[in-house]
Amino acid sequence: MSTAILTGSPVPGSSIEGDLRSLGFDVRTASDAVDAEALLAAVPGDQRVAVVDARFVGHEHALRLGLTDPRFPLAALPGAVTAQPAGRQALTRAMARENSASGGTAHGTATARATSSVEDVDSLADRVVAALDADGAEVYRPALGTLVAEVPADPQARNEARQAVAAVDDEAVRLKSAVKARDGFFTTYCISPYSRYLARWCARRGLTPNQVTTASLITALIAAACAATGTRGGFVAAGVLLIASFVLDCTDGQLARYSLQYSTLGAWLDATFDRAKEYAYYAGLALGAARGGDDVWALALGAMVLQTCRHVVDFSFNEANHDATANTSPTAALSDKLDSVGWTVWVRRMIVLPIGERWAMIAVLTAATTPRITFYALLVGCAFAATYTTAGRVLRSLTRKARRTDRAAQALADLADSGPLTELVARTLPAGLRIPAPVGALLGALLLVLAASFDGPGFSLLLAAVMYVLLSADAVARPLKGALDWLVPPLFRAGEYCVVLVLAIRADVHGALPAAFGLVSAVAYHHYDTVYRIRGNAGAPPAWLVRAIGGQDGRTLLVAVLAVLLTASQFTVALTVLAVVVAVVVLVESIRFWVAAHRAGAPSVHDEGEPA
Repeated sequence: MSTAILTGSPVPGSSIEGDLRSLGFDVRTASDAVDAEALLAAVPGDQRVAVVDARFVGHEHALRLGLTDPRFPLAALPGAVTAQPAGRQALTRAMARENSASGGTAHGTATARATSSVEDVDSLADRVVAALDADGAEVYRPALGTLVAEVPADPQARNEARQAVAAVDDEAVRLKSAVKARDGFFTTYCISPYSRYLARWCARRGLTPNQVTTASLITALIAAACAATGTRGGFVAAGVLLIASFVLDCTDGQLARYSLQYSTLGAWLDATFDRAKEYAYYAGLALGAARGGDDVWALALGAMVLQTCRHVVDFSFNEANHDATANTSPTAALSDKLDSVGWTVWVRRMIVLPIGERWAMIAVLTAATTPRITFYALLVGCAFAATYTTAGRVLRSLTRKARRTDRAAQALADLADSGPLTELVARTLPAGLRIPAPVGALLGALLLVLAASFDGPGFSLLLAAVMYVLLSADAVARPLKGALDWLVPPLFRAGEYCVVLVLAIRADVHGALPAAFGLVSAVAYHHYDTVYRIRGNAGAPPAWLVRAIGGQDGRTLLVAVLAVLLTASQFTVALTVLAVVVAVVVLVESIRFWVAAHRAGAPSVHDEGEPA
């Protein structure tokens, strides 16, 4: 239950009390500022509380945006301020300070007066916000756009405000704001025009974003099962269901924005299920092709490796520049200039093949062609997109004069996923052997993949694996603060994933590539989970988890050793066992962590981010 404390003189015919009750607030009325402070103190500390001026005039959705968003400890709009438990102490302190300054009256003279819609209106809520600002508290103020939220000074101003409210359809504004501000062309023009109404339908029936997210996952898994039949009817049904899954995937975020149902657990489910859906669909296509006598498991695994490495490039670059100083460059300036030309924005969003365009392409090609053609198109499209985005980010990094922070360096170190072996070697390496981190990571990955490709399981592979560990240790021996050090995690991903792919191909036995697909899927989940924890300010996975699954260096060395020591059939079994062990360990820990964080009341998040 949330509590709203109405202050100031009541206005006959005002809808404010009814609006607050419809938003789930228990409304109490304060006779003066001292009474408001007493009522505030009486509200349990684990509840949301709001202080609202009784003269407030505005849209109900403006109040919803300002008073019910779960992401912010403190929030305000003209005539109203709210605090969640995390911001309760700051609100209580500001209220006491304001009452002390104003002499404890509702309309006393404050040392600092907030500017509301009418400057000469004395609102306790606005004066409390001014006190919060003076204390240095971070108060969220939602962008209201055409929505009205003000405290009129007199009857004439009140009538004008009410007319302004009547002139704007807040439901239309609410529907429009449910759509992500920055999205791909296909999503913006082919999905969102109707999925927003589906989101409203879900909200009115009490459905939650997590339930819609789960429905999207189930639909995608059914699509993968249809693709696995290997029949033309199955492929057509798979394409249709994949689009339906994407519609639901858009709907869950729009439902969260429409009803402000943000949560840490929901953000994790949304991001995790996106990857699970896509990669499960790849597996379904590969199974379906196999039924028709065409083995495309190598293409499926290659597509997953390319897509995952591409995502890690995005994550690493963003984390490296999350709070970098002097975060400008000529390349960024050119990008901003291109944004001023409307059509270039859509072209640049489409050529990076975001999730909407990517899934639409996969769905159409599945229904109309074969799995092999689908994977060829996917590999070409993703390779071009990865080249385009990576080249642009390298240019930005080389031309901007930015100093990486300790936080950025730590995030890159966490994304590197170094195991105990690398940590041990890094502490013992002579300082004179150290080379630039991205160069070392690139050399290590190239040596390993080339040895696996041209010599296969043998002494040269073992030597390359040892060199890979040494170069990995050298790369992370210092803080990753260089201009291109954000390339280290994706290079590690490419090295680990590609050597598994190549060795499974060279094994040339039934089941080797599916086993490799399972292993890379399990490891990729761990790497995505690391990203989502960092984004949610939860830190990296615990050290024991990284040690338990060996780190990227330990797993890579282990796979190389297994390939050399075992027969092809035994190697396939070993990959399967390793995949199961890694999957069980990381899934159990991940689910435990996110459920516990949700139950503990972790701050709600909602990542608009780039289209994935």
